Amino acid sequence: MRKWGLIITLVYAVIVLALLVPATALLITDSRQVLLDNIRGAYRIWFTWVNIGFFVVAEALLLLMTVDTSERRMKPRAHIFVSAVTTGVLLALLTFAIVSSVVVARWGDNPKLNGIVIAATFLVPWILWGIIFYRMTRDADDAITRAVSWLMRGSILELLIAVPSHVIVRRRHDCSAPIATGFGISTGIAIMLLSFGPSVLLLYKKRMEGLKPKSAAASN
Repeated sequence: MRKWGLIITLVYAVIVLALLVPATALLITDSRQVLLDNIRGAYRIWFTWVNIGFFVVAEALLLLMTVDTSERRMKPRAHIFVSAVTTGVLLALLTFAIVSSVVVARWGDNPKLNGIVIAATFLVPWILWGIIFYRMTRDADDAITRAVSWLMRGSILELLIAVPSHVIVRRRHDCSAPIATGFGISTGIAIMLLSFGPSVLLLYKKRMEGLKPKSAAASN
């Protein structure tokens, strides 16, 4: 299963690198020439690579915990703490994207107001989501399953807010607001795709566990 976890992580990294970065640039501009310039520029700045690395590391952590819970039986406290931190960060990022989309849809290009509101919507949600997730799963054996479920639902909710917000700011012809909503849409898609990887391994794990009693009985 560790090999499949590595393969899924690599496929996810390619999707984020080759598809989501151009898709985000496409959401921001309509001009073909400007689009190409934005895509080239995106790959040149450090922020893009930090985002790509963040999503890939989060995917690898969730997949690693999925594999380890089926093969090594990691200590529950360490396992739940790591999953709580990872899930808290991703849910905080979804919260950040939701608030950013709502703020720019409501107030448009207002850098001072938008900066103050948006800056306060990542660290606090990270702490709150991490605590909530830890308390709800500290005695559970399926923390990763719950994390994947939360992330899938959160990404769907985030897209339901970010997409209409993006339509609003584009119709108003705002200058910088589409950057926030475009980032929100790409973030929602990235986390939705991220949650599919552990889901695949969890289904595979359950299937293998279901076959073990049959194979044992056949050998007897």
